[in-house]
Amino acid sequence: MDQIYLITDIQGYTPEVGRLLSMMNYARYTTLEAAKNLTTEQLDYLMDPEGNSIGALLLHFAAVEFAYQLETFEKRDLNEEEMLIWGPALDLGEKGRQAIRGNDLTYYVNKLNEVRTKTYELFKTVDDDWLHLEEPFWYGKQANHYFMWFHVFEDEINHRGQIRLIKKKMNTQL
Repeated sequence: MDQIYLITDIQGYTPEVGRLLSMMNYARYTTLEAAKNLTTEQLDYLMDPEGNSIGALLLHFAAVEFAYQLETFEKRDLNEEEMLIWGPALDLGEKGRQAIRGNDLTYYVNKLNEVRTKTYELFKTVDDDWLHLEEPFWYGKQANHYFMWFHVFEDEINHRGQIRLIKKKMNTQL
């Protein structure tokens, strides 16, 4: 994190993989800053009955990253056992509102770190050519691994906006 504002090579990774990780690291840094010091009550807060909590969004980031590890490295979807663990966080909605609550910030940060550590390990096994491999993706379109992993942190950045909005709303109501 010493070079958080640099999109640069990272020792132990090929150049483009390292730069991708640099972007992912910055996105995660800003997410953790947005969630810093939140209490369990704040992590569980819902702006409206159909909304997502900050805690659910944090676990969603870990779930999406886990799902893309499986998709891009193992070429498979989550199995039944993995869906029991990650399904509510992937899908959010009512399942997420029911299942994801009562956890402190350390719980979510640990889940995020656990999944990211695995991503670091997996990325050491591939090179820049791997990022450019194309496969069928959404809606019958082709996508490469670069795009798929861009989407992992693009989704996090998008939902981080929700976290900031929830915090503003929460500060006026709690």
